[in-house]
Amino acid sequence: MKRRVMYIVGIASSIITAFLTIFGILVTNRLMYLKIKDSEFILQREMIAKRFDHQWFETVRKDDIWIPSPNGYNLRAIFLRPLDTTRTVVICHGVTENKVNSIKYARLFERLGFNSVIFDHRRHGDSGGKTTSFGFYEKMDLKEIVTAVRKRVGKRALIGIHGESMGAATTLLYAGTYEDEADFYISDCPFSDFSEQLLHIIRTEMPFKTSMSLRIANLFLKIRDGYTSAAVSPREVMKFIDKPVLFIHSMEDTFILPHMTEELYELKEGDKMMKLFTKGAHAKSYNDNPDEYLQTVHRFLNRFRLY
Repeated sequence: MKRRVMYIVGIASSIITAFLTIFGILVTNRLMYLKIKDSEFILQREMIAKRFDHQWFETVRKDDIWIPSPNGYNLRAIFLRPLDTTRTVVICHGVTENKVNSIKYARLFERLGFNSVIFDHRRHGDSGGKTTSFGFYEKMDLKEIVTAVRKRVGKRALIGIHGESMGAATTLLYAGTYEDEADFYISDCPFSDFSEQLLHIIRTEMPFKTSMSLRIANLFLKIRDGYTSAAVSPREVMKFIDKPVLFIHSMEDTFILPHMTEELYELKEGDKMMKLFTKGAHAKSYNDNPDEYLQTVHRFLNRFRLY
């Protein structure tokens, strides 16, 4: 009888272990290998919306740059130089997008007197890299991008960083982790903590709506990609950011909730500004409010004399 019980327990344990393993692999696959939007789709979308001017892009002064990542691949960047100035903004796109999505912001900053650098995050566009890490490895890549830009424009040149969604979280993680080389940051719809963001996704999109799902995911994420969601937390690094930050979000965003930006704004000490747009889904604040968005950035630059 005892042997039979042990046999049953052994089978049950094996089944549970197999189930948890399959679940962990499926969840981390969804994160690490999140489906990227087709490059042609992004280009056509931006052209139809008149956010991408093909003639401007073909004729503007620009330099193609390949920058080695400390994580073992190359990053594709384009230094757009429509103006005779050293003032430059590095633009970080969101997850599943690529550098073409950043061109609308490049045109915005051109109107404000800045050149810009657009680039593909790891595993996006033309850049290398096997997985997406939602800011963990991306912040290291951003550091290399900014260092390369600083070498090009000079030590005294004004450099800003603009990030959208994952790019916004990456921007804040960079600013709070390294001895930064940028002078200001614009963070558009960031998450404040990746663990909380994952729980939000789990509870709204997955059948297993408990925190146990997150613990299993983190175990496999650590094994497979070397980090856990707890290591991707802009909230934890806000106290180390002393440069001016403009926080932007739209109140209609249901993917990354606007209270996350409000939390980050409260945690940021020193120079800061926040704009919450009433209109706009996730990462659509500029698309739905282009003039007001431009005015907001202009006020931010003026307030903190970033010219």
